[in-house]
Amino acid sequence: MSGQLKGEKVYRGIAVSAGVCRGKVLVLRLTRHVVVRHDLTEDLVAPEARRFEHALARTRQQITEVQRRVSATMSSSEADIFDAHLLMLEDRVLIEEVLKIIREQKVNAEFAFHTASERYVTVLENVEDEYLRERAADLRDLSSRVLDNLLEVKDAFNIRSVREPCILVGHDLSPSTTAQLDRKFVLGFATDIGGKTSHTAILAQSLDIPAVVGLKSLSDEIASGDYALLDGYTGTVIINPTDQTLFTYGQLAKVRASLEEKLVEVQHQPAVTLDGKAIHLSANIEAQDDVPAVLEHGAEGVGLFRTEFLYINRESLPSEEDQYKVYREVAAALQPNPVIIRTLDLGGDKFVSHLQLAQEMNPFLGWRAIRFCLAQPELFRAQLRAILRASAEGNIKMMYPMISGLDELNQANALVEQCKAELRAEKIPFDENLDIGVMVEIPSAALIANALAKKVKFFSIGSNDLIQYTLAVDRGNEKVAHLYEPTHPAILRLIKLTVDAAHANGIWAGVCGQIGGDPVLAPLLIGLGVDELSAAPGVLDEMKYIIRRIKFSEAQALAEAALQSDSPSEIYARCTEYARQTAPSLFENRS
Repeated sequence: MSGQLKGEKVYRGIAVSAGVCRGKVLVLRLTRHVVVRHDLTEDLVAPEARRFEHALARTRQQITEVQRRVSATMSSSEADIFDAHLLMLEDRVLIEEVLKIIREQKVNAEFAFHTASERYVTVLENVEDEYLRERAADLRDLSSRVLDNLLEVKDAFNIRSVREPCILVGHDLSPSTTAQLDRKFVLGFATDIGGKTSHTAILAQSLDIPAVVGLKSLSDEIASGDYALLDGYTGTVIINPTDQTLFTYGQLAKVRASLEEKLVEVQHQPAVTLDGKAIHLSANIEAQDDVPAVLEHGAEGVGLFRTEFLYINRESLPSEEDQYKVYREVAAALQPNPVIIRTLDLGGDKFVSHLQLAQEMNPFLGWRAIRFCLAQPELFRAQLRAILRASAEGNIKMMYPMISGLDELNQANALVEQCKAELRAEKIPFDENLDIGVMVEIPSAALIANALAKKVKFFSIGSNDLIQYTLAVDRGNEKVAHLYEPTHPAILRLIKLTVDAAHANGIWAGVCGQIGGDPVLAPLLIGLGVDELSAAPGVLDEMKYIIRRIKFSEAQALAEAALQSDSPSEIYARCTEYARQTAPSLFENRS
């Protein structure tokens, strides 16, 4: 424990909720559950199963109460976060597995539940997709509540007892704990673990509480009473800040306030360079609840609608009607701007218990995305029919993920034509001229982009997977994560190859991966000829700000220099220097 720290010490993590605060630290050290196995006699097995069911009922009541409070103090959309917890409590796969362990192994309910839930948590914690990985935190939160009720214990710390202004620090902060934070007393919070897409992060943003996660060992190295400054813009926590640091942050606060005003001014301005090059700036979304943010930040539609999130946290597959209603609602709300729906990207790292997918040795190179859909035609047809029906709104486009060659594209298009014929026969309206594109996220697709471009209306470059597959790097593996380099010359040449093939065939090309939302890399991508950039709604203001301050001719020169370079770090340094020179106020408080 540090408590004895004398000088200033800086910790760097992940910024998840904007803002800067300073004050005394309160370290949360929650008691961990001690789960011990107890063998039961036959006559105690049935009562033990009933005890487990009663614990689930108590947990359900508690979560419903938290949800009610959140709905009253924040909004219904934040309260909806706890629908996932309630659905997990109704997951018969998990419940039946626990009951099976109790009955067959004749053991106590808490041991059986801990065993089963840990299997689920382990699977979720090891998937590639950050959003799904963060759902492990929801399951841990739920599991903790169920174990509290089975063991008849309460948290060692009651968050609602905080009555003095403080910065909370802990190993983790569950969504249900975060939802109960009082903004009058909790200035900000910092945790050792967590990511940008966690429900804890979403709630922090809704509460307008500065937050930093992923700080690794912070909670073990400081003590309650230490003085700290927390920067929710840069993901920094400074313990015992010096007078100079405090003065610097005072100046940066003025700069940030000025920048925020400038960002608001550009929200609904076009994304056009100083010399007249227009860039289509779109948003990536997961659900219809994201539509208000798309509108708020002035996005020109949706460049990526991730439909797999309709398939998680539910007991059965969504019907054609379920999907149609969601797609149509989003399209209608964003008229006349386009909404690009990505067909199902399940399999591989996407964990859906009710599909009972077999484990694979290497899921990222296995049965996923378009391969999975073509092998499950009825499941795929339900989605295709739903998208086609919703396309009657007139502003829907569709794209296939993980296309590796022409055969997959032809098979998918043939299935679309079958669905169109059915809808015509049923006299159900749809857009006969629905634009269909493909995601370029496998090197083979980039290398045959010219052939693919003759059969589609657009390309969307999925940079995350393109980088991973090209460089053979799992960015979630800390041993090789440093090799995950977006500015690697091979990546830039594949992007250029794809864009040139698109333009040669009269279609457009966009980027919807992580680099599509990085202001530092925006000029490089525009210089490479990319027509559209699609990113999370929250970063679009900064993207538009820098686009409106660059010249297309300079971006082209930057891209040409990058294509001649063999050094990823040199390319990134050039991009950083140009971005800082072009929009200095955007980077002044990112040092």
